[in-house]
Amino acid sequence: MKKVGVAILGLGVVGGGTYQILTEKKEFFKKTQGLDVTVENVLELNVERALSLGVDKSIIASSIEEVVSNPNVDIVVEVIGGVGVAKTFVTKALKSGKTVVTSNKELFAKHWPELEAEAKKKNAGLFFEATCVGGVPIIRALQESMQANDIQSIKGIINGTTNYILTKMAYEGSSYEEALKEAQRLGYAEFNPTADVEGFDATYKLSILASLAFNTKITIDNVHREGITGVDTDDIAYGRQMGYTLKLLAIGKKGEEGIEVRVHPTFIKNDNPLASVNDSFNAVHLVGDSVGEIMLYGRGAGALPTGSAIVSDVLFAAKHDEYFYAPFKNNEKGAAATKYAPDFSSQYYVRLAVKDAAGVLAKFTSVFGKNNVSMKEVKQIAAEDGVAQVIIVTHKTHETVMKKTLEKVSALKEVEAVKACIRIEE
Repeated sequence: MKKVGVAILGLGVVGGGTYQILTEKKEFFKKTQGLDVTVENVLELNVERALSLGVDKSIIASSIEEVVSNPNVDIVVEVIGGVGVAKTFVTKALKSGKTVVTSNKELFAKHWPELEAEAKKKNAGLFFEATCVGGVPIIRALQESMQANDIQSIKGIINGTTNYILTKMAYEGSSYEEALKEAQRLGYAEFNPTADVEGFDATYKLSILASLAFNTKITIDNVHREGITGVDTDDIAYGRQMGYTLKLLAIGKKGEEGIEVRVHPTFIKNDNPLASVNDSFNAVHLVGDSVGEIMLYGRGAGALPTGSAIVSDVLFAAKHDEYFYAPFKNNEKGAAATKYAPDFSSQYYVRLAVKDAAGVLAKFTSVFGKNNVSMKEVKQIAAEDGVAQVIIVTHKTHETVMKKTLEKVSALKEVEAVKACIRIEE
C-alpha cells in the first residue's frame, strides 16, 4: 500500500477541516483508495489551537524549513490565505520538490504562472480544486470531464457570503447592513468583508475558471468587477414583482467579438436554475458545444466542504505520477493573441426618481429613443412627496450605449436621480 505524507500549513477553519478529514478517514482511504495517508507535519503558530484539534505536539513544525526538509512529507497543503507568507511558503515547498495543494484563490489568481513555473522545474504537482466554489468539483470537471467541448459560457454564483446577504434581503426584507451583520455573526463574512462584498473574491475565482474554460490565461485585470454594496432592498423587491431574482453573478462568455468576463449584481428570471441557489450555496452553469448545459451545485465554503476539495486533490495527486499543468500560455499578462470583446450587451433594469409632473415621461423616454435604447417595459410606482419612481426594462443594448444614455437622462432637470442600473441575464 502506498504511503503518503502530508503537511498542512495553517489550521484555521479550512485547515482544521482538512486535518479532521485526513485523520478521521484514514482507514476509509486505505480501503477505498489503497493509500495510507498520514499527516506528518502541521505549521501553526497557535500551538494551543493545534493541540485542541488533537494534533500530536511532535508533528507541530516551527518553520517552513522544517516542513520542506522532512523526507516523509510528499504533499504540502496551503490554507493560510493571502499572498505574503503563503506565497513564500508555497514557493519554498515547490522548490523542494513537494507537490502543493492550495485553497488560496487570491494567491493562485495573481501568481499562477510563477507558481506553475516552479512546479515544472521540479516535476511537482500544483493542485487547486479548493480555490473555487468550495466542495463543488468544478476544477476537475473542467480539466478532466469537458475536453470534448468548446465551452461557450460559464455563469456562476461563486461567493457564498454575497449570496447569503442577497438571500436575506430578498426573502426577509433585511437591509444590506442588517444582512451583512448577520453574515458576520454566522461566520460567513469576515470582520472586513471587502473581498467578498466588493466582488474581489468572485473575480479571483472567475479568472481561474474562465482560464480553464476558454483555454487561455484570463488575468484579473481583464475581469470587469462590481460588488453588492450599492444594492437597494427596494430594487430586489421590484425585481421580484417583475419576475426577476438578483444574484452576484460571475459571467464568462466567448463570442465572435471575443471573450467577456465580468462580476456584478445581475437580475435573472425566477425560473432560471441559478435563481433557486440561496443562502451560502454556490452553483456554476456551463454551456459546451457538445454536451449542452451542465450545472454543478453545492456548498461554496466551510471547513468540511472546502476540506473535501483539498483532500480530493491530495488523493488525486497521490495516485497520479503525471501532473496537470495549464495547456495554454500561462504568463502574468496572458497570451497577446487572446481577443477580448470591446463591449458587452445586456438587457437593463433602470430605476429613476423623477418629478411627478405632466410630460416627464416623454422627456426621458425621448432620450432613450434618440440613443437607440429600446424599452421593453415601463412601470411607475406611486409618487411620494412629489417624486415618482419609474422602472424601465430595456431590450438588449450595449454597455457603452447604456452608460451614455443614463448620463444624458440624469442631466434632465425633471430627473432627481438614477437610483439603479442593473444588468439582466437571460
